[in-house]
Amino acid sequence: MSNRRPTSFDIAALAGVSQPTVSRALSGNPAVSEETRNRVLAAARQLNYTVDKNASGLRRRQSRTIALLFFEDPTPDDTLINPFYLAMVGPITRACATRGYDLLISFQQLSGDWHVDYEDSRKADGIMLLGYGNYLEALPRLEQLVGQRTHFVRWGAAKEGQIGATVGSDNEQGGYLAGRHLVERGCRSIAFFGTVDRSAPEFFERWTGFLRALAEAGVEHDPRLQVDAPPTEAAGRAAAAALLASGLSFDGIFATSDFVALGAMHALHEAGKRIPADVAIVGFDDLGAARLAEPPLTTIAQDTRAAGERLVETLVATIEGKAPESVLLPVRLVVRGSA
Repeated sequence: MSNRRPTSFDIAALAGVSQPTVSRALSGNPAVSEETRNRVLAAARQLNYTVDKNASGLRRRQSRTIALLFFEDPTPDDTLINPFYLAMVGPITRACATRGYDLLISFQQLSGDWHVDYEDSRKADGIMLLGYGNYLEALPRLEQLVGQRTHFVRWGAAKEGQIGATVGSDNEQGGYLAGRHLVERGCRSIAFFGTVDRSAPEFFERWTGFLRALAEAGVEHDPRLQVDAPPTEAAGRAAAAALLASGLSFDGIFATSDFVALGAMHALHEAGKRIPADVAIVGFDDLGAARLAEPPLTTIAQDTRAAGERLVETLVATIEGKAPESVLLPVRLVVRGSA
């Protein structure tokens, strides 16, 4: 058996494409179709192929490194990193390795100078932003990244008018699916737990999709059933407790994150409410904990694997000189026991 390292020509032969197509596919060139790219990546994995980073780096004067910036986030433990973002790390790492990039992971405080130019310091060829807090407060730093021509991509609301290349889920459709499902279950007094201002575009889109579903079904939403809740379990518990104490009647809850939904479920259990008989509840994210809840949480699933792959693909395309393009990923309703 030969110990010869596989080459891009071997991948081309196995995938049934040309060698230039292999190079374009591995570099994330958007000219390559999704079907062809997947075939090339599958062949590369089968052959245990790795890019010669030293040679390609010398040709392009690049570090062949991508910097992934996490930002502190309130969590039940001391990790301070949103578990949804942690779920992306595996797919991001694999996608970087397949394209011949190393991954530099950096934990940032929102108050710090995270917009420092990684490219000028030659630490990385581009940066990836996950969870950078209030979008309106982050805007000046994002605009500075654009002004200094930093290659970057961010996870967020992928819509017109956003700064730089963005990859995100279809939050409006997710909110619509959640609202429609609760209505179809017979709920008519549905609470919304989450932020509804434009400082958090993703949550605001979930809110607008939720309202669209209710309006479509002819269900009027009582504004008193909207409770602000950041994406934490404690906030969900507090929101449900406050609503229960208010005396307002409600038979459903759409929580804009699974953490909020799980916290709300705890408060409902403590108050003797049956889920879903008394109150049905739908979350958003499809974290691992959602399947372990009692009853298991019905939720809107975001595709973390596709998210990680498209973040890397989009960033590599900008590094290669392509115009930044935003990517909107589909979501799906996962029906379990809570609604």
